Amino acid sequence: MTDAVRSRLPSFGIQVFAGMAIGLALGFVARQTGAPGLAEGLRIVGDLFVQLLKALVVPLVFTAIVASIAALRDLNNAARLVAGTFLWFGISALIAVSIGLTLGTVLQPGAHAGVSAAAAVRPDTAGSWLDFLRGLVPVNIFALEASTTVAEGGAATTRLSFNVLQLIVAAVAIGVAAVRVGEPGAPFLAFNASALAIFRRILRWVVRLTPIGTGALLGSAVVRYGWQSLSALGTFAVAVYIGLALVLFVVYPLLMLANGISPRRFFAAAWPAIQLGFVSRSSIATLPVTEEVVEQRLGVPRSYAAFAVPFAATTKMDGCAAIYPAVAALFVAQYYGIPLHGVDYLLIVLVSVLGSAATAGLTGALVMLTLTLSTLGLPLEGAGLLLAIDPILDMGRTAVNVAGQALIPTIVAKRQGLLGEERHDAVALA
Repeated sequence: MTDAVRSRLPSFGIQVFAGMAIGLALGFVARQTGAPGLAEGLRIVGDLFVQLLKALVVPLVFTAIVASIAALRDLNNAARLVAGTFLWFGISALIAVSIGLTLGTVLQPGAHAGVSAAAAVRPDTAGSWLDFLRGLVPVNIFALEASTTVAEGGAATTRLSFNVLQLIVAAVAIGVAAVRVGEPGAPFLAFNASALAIFRRILRWVVRLTPIGTGALLGSAVVRYGWQSLSALGTFAVAVYIGLALVLFVVYPLLMLANGISPRRFFAAAWPAIQLGFVSRSSIATLPVTEEVVEQRLGVPRSYAAFAVPFAATTKMDGCAAIYPAVAALFVAQYYGIPLHGVDYLLIVLVSVLGSAATAGLTGALVMLTLTLSTLGLPLEGAGLLLAIDPILDMGRTAVNVAGQALIPTIVAKRQGLLGEERHDAVALA
């Protein structure tokens, strides 16, 4: 597409919202008329968009993490920066999950839900602490796993899947080894940097399909669940979005002010990444824009940002791993009439602070939710009650994720005296 053609098109945000409106309208038409072809088309297009994003996760996460480890070579205080990064990951997650628990307790979304119990289905994918611990040991270099299912007719289907947590562990080990071996590792690190640039370019092409993919996903949700199921979860959706708004527009600005950072300047700089996170529903898809924002607009040194942003994009999820599972867990407990006690609330906090890597920067937070439910002993089928509005919630969750992924490196760089104040100030004057 030439620059002249691109300049005549509406902005990317308008394209996405137009795609969402068209997708919702098509979903309504397909459900009302019972047109199987339209419903199947929406499902296929939505699935293909998610499949394209997933296809890029393995090479992007692997090359980005290896590059981030290599970037630490240029930092004199690398250990202090790494420790500070993960400390602030934990602090912000603790605040976010506390807000989620408060909202879930006060608003009682499970007690006011009109969703039918027939919608409760056990998810195909579920997280558990055993799986989390197993995920720390890679089964192979790319964390690929094969599973075979046999249909009633006897036909066998083999599928490949990957564990992003294992991939992160493998990438960290390989990156550290490549740095430690010195000169022999230099060609590998140079190849990795080239591969990362190539995959990022491919990712930008896939992101251009977001208006089509997002519209198809929302339309398919309407076909599958209907407006009645969507409206029945209104209280739950409101609770989640109130929590997301509080973190994004209250907690984050307070953290900025406490560390001498202007909220107005931060949001002016980070808004392109936050907006893309909202429409793409993927921290991984937003990674190149987040890095650009953090380095060029917020003034974080590349040597540190190249480490912090990729790690944050895979493990820092205040929306998906803190607010959402807290509200959702209370929803499930209230819906089934299961009382929760003080220790249960502490377990939710523990899962949110330590289990963020389970979300892995992909669309959706089902694994993190089922990890929380299994830890509390709540019915996993309760996760099925919430699937109807998950695409809508995931947009807000990912926007908060991306904002946090840009904020933490900025805070750490500011506290360590590394923030390029001139570049940071220039954003506000632009």
